[in-house]
Amino acid sequence: MMIVGDSVGGYLFDHWKPWQTGIMSAALATLGVVALIFWHGWPVYGLLLLVIGFGDGVNMTILNSLATWVTTTSTRHVFNMLYVAMNIGVVIGTLIVGYAIKFGITTVFIIAAVCYAALTLVVTLHFNVAPKTHRAKSQVASQRRTQMPLLVGLILLLLLAINLAYSQWESVISVHMTNLGIPVLNYSLLWTLNGLIIVICQPFITRFSERFRIENVILVGITLFAASFFMLIFARSYVAFIVTMIVLTFGEMIGHPALPAWIAVKAPATEAGRYQGFSNIAIAFGRAIGPLFGGLMLDYATFSKLFLAVGIVQMIALFAVYGRAHFERQRKTDVAKNARD
Repeated sequence: MMIVGDSVGGYLFDHWKPWQTGIMSAALATLGVVALIFWHGWPVYGLLLLVIGFGDGVNMTILNSLATWVTTTSTRHVFNMLYVAMNIGVVIGTLIVGYAIKFGITTVFIIAAVCYAALTLVVTLHFNVAPKTHRAKSQVASQRRTQMPLLVGLILLLLLAINLAYSQWESVISVHMTNLGIPVLNYSLLWTLNGLIIVICQPFITRFSERFRIENVILVGITLFAASFFMLIFARSYVAFIVTMIVLTFGEMIGHPALPAWIAVKAPATEAGRYQGFSNIAIAFGRAIGPLFGGLMLDYATFSKLFLAVGIVQMIALFAVYGRAHFERQRKTDVAKNARD
């Protein structure tokens, strides 16, 4: 349902009213969470998650698409700051839930509902920022859609690959660690470490990375990220998992925010919503099929082969993106040289 929401949000951003779409999607998700306070048994719980997922999908696409309108700073900086903000939310949310769950699941849903209500209020008060040209551009977009550049398609495949891999950390790696005799609490602390590193280091990474070409930043970041999965093949102690998480986190900080920012740069101004919708769809689809892929691999192979497979898939997608970017840059250079001649 998040994938459906991403698609709907992208379409409405380009062809309708971003502000009203943002308000309605945030309000829909808020109503879903409020309902969970009173009805969280099965199957109502699952049905309400679908409603919340759809609302979240629409709203995330609207958020990312609005980010492309910011003109006071670079697109890369905007998406890096969005990335920092989301991770601060994860750190605070995880910390709150750790204490609130002691008072029952209803308390957790009450806190979540307050957060969603605050989101709806922020969207209502501050997101009515559509440029005057947006309606005219929307009419043009409704008449004609551009063909997606091959580079953007490859970036989307890379987004899918890295999120498919990332989902292994959220699903099968906890089982792998407990099989090695490492307590579940230690697994949870790895995520605390991940969040703290991102919150503390991301602003410095952002300032440094913006000095380099975006494809080089992605090459370094995603190579580190993929390397962490090759390291998992040999990890047997908790210290090894800590080192692996640190490598993964730095790769994540360097490479992940640059991908949707690159898509935003490559997207036509009239189709910002459509392209950010594709970006969120790739992320959601990767996280949706990742646990299934991991489960199937473990049914017929081993943890080591699973980690090797996701690492190789990421590197193949990365080199396809980098190769295409290099080709396009070289082609532009040749065209400019011929024009001067």
